[in-house]
Amino acid sequence: MIIRSTQKLGMKLFEVVESRFSTAFGESWNPFYNLGALSFFFFWIVAASGVYLYAFFDTSITSAYTSVESITNNHFYIGGIIRGLHRYASDAMVVTMTIHLFREFLMGRFRGARWFSWLTGVPLLWLVFASGINGYWLVWDQLAQYIAILTAEWFDWLPFFSAPMAQNFLNEASLSDRFFSLLAFLHIGIPLTLLLMMWVHIQRMAKAKSNPPRGLALGTLAALIILSIAKPAVSQAPANLDRAVTDVQLDWFFLNLYPLLDTVSPGDLWGLVGFITLLIAVVPWILPKGKYSIATVNLENCNGCERCFIDCPYDAVTMQPRTDGMSFSHEAVVRTNLCVGCGICVGACPTATPFRRQTQLVAGIELAEFPLKNLRNEVLQASETLSGTDRVMAFACSECGKDKLARQPGVAVVPLPCIAMLPPSFIDFVISKRLADGVFLTGCETANCYHRYGSQWTEERIEGKRDPQLRKRVPRERVARLWTSAVNGGRVQQEIKQFRSRLRDVGPMRDDYASMKQSLSFVSSETGGNIHDTD
Repeated sequence: MIIRSTQKLGMKLFEVVESRFSTAFGESWNPFYNLGALSFFFFWIVAASGVYLYAFFDTSITSAYTSVESITNNHFYIGGIIRGLHRYASDAMVVTMTIHLFREFLMGRFRGARWFSWLTGVPLLWLVFASGINGYWLVWDQLAQYIAILTAEWFDWLPFFSAPMAQNFLNEASLSDRFFSLLAFLHIGIPLTLLLMMWVHIQRMAKAKSNPPRGLALGTLAALIILSIAKPAVSQAPANLDRAVTDVQLDWFFLNLYPLLDTVSPGDLWGLVGFITLLIAVVPWILPKGKYSIATVNLENCNGCERCFIDCPYDAVTMQPRTDGMSFSHEAVVRTNLCVGCGICVGACPTATPFRRQTQLVAGIELAEFPLKNLRNEVLQASETLSGTDRVMAFACSECGKDKLARQPGVAVVPLPCIAMLPPSFIDFVISKRLADGVFLTGCETANCYHRYGSQWTEERIEGKRDPQLRKRVPRERVARLWTSAVNGGRVQQEIKQFRSRLRDVGPMRDDYASMKQSLSFVSSETGGNIHDTD
């Protein structure tokens, strides 16, 4: 309970800050909505600048420092800028990864099928820090000497080495070029391993974004260049193992644990780091999500159209050869271990329609514990509470929308696991049956959807850019939608108020649109729910 309350409070604080950034930069350029993609972007900046630096770097112990100084000061100033980019992009990657970690935790996006991305993100933290710390060694200034000695003493506590690492740093004569070449090799091998793990990290996410929007990328790059010019990355005094280092300037992004090594034992620090790592790794299992509905396929209504497969944000739906002898070539199959119960596949299914003539209301793919007939029941029941000439049927995302809709006369709220679970035909159904005078949709911001693409897919279906499309006959003035964060609940209420005012101005629906038979022969869902309609 305490953890859940902390998550809610933390997320509200995030949403307040994020809303300010959306106002300043626009929703699509909001850096908080592109943390993972920005981390990839910073990695490529580090890699590209690292190639340039390595081309002119001397891996010998006697020339490493002078070669770095030469790159910084004698390459027509471009070398200094590239060195600055290399350092500041590395720091920025630590920042974006850390914020990304906290944000995903606060939003609860580590449960269920998302455990894989969470768990594979843990070694990324180690690899980023290992790569950055190793890079500081190569400069071989007093800071490098300081962290090299402390790191060696820290690792010597582990029973893995035949000879103590610290022996390499007893004096100037004890450190060889071979050891320094090993450090250079590690500074190439660790980032390559990091890149591989970053690729693994996003494998269970369909259409994962590894590139930020172009404008955000260019703006971020420009900011790093300006920072590199205004505050160049420079070396400290050259290392000298015959003298003790007493004063260094730390890069707190990478070297924040090193002051602890001066006050606690290596074993205690290993215990602390190991405990934090393990705690982060097991979060999906110590804070599991409550039970949620898994998608199921009804083959008798599945024609293998692939829409659910295309729209699933988690690769939980695959297409396989037909197994029931029907003439269609493929059928949808749900990988239950990847399904998070968002229902986006239901909204994508062309058979997910409340209009029926003589058949049961069963779609080709549905949520097992929230089938389509239940959704229609909720809509019908909600419509009975409405009265007046400005009645609104509101469909809201349970993750970010339903709490923003205060109950008020004339507005009925139907919550959904994700707004994209709503098939467009339900909008047509509500309006054509005069169950309400208008339909209002609300969910997460398009660039910050809890289920990644729910708001975007819904928007494209209404605009006729994505199947299934909202039929052209539906009067668009009777449909409103708002994608916003939970912190903007006041805006949602204002938008509904304005929408109801517009509905009053539009007046009653035309008889030619609503000429369908209004009475519904409805059998309750508990007995099978056969619907007789005349669409």
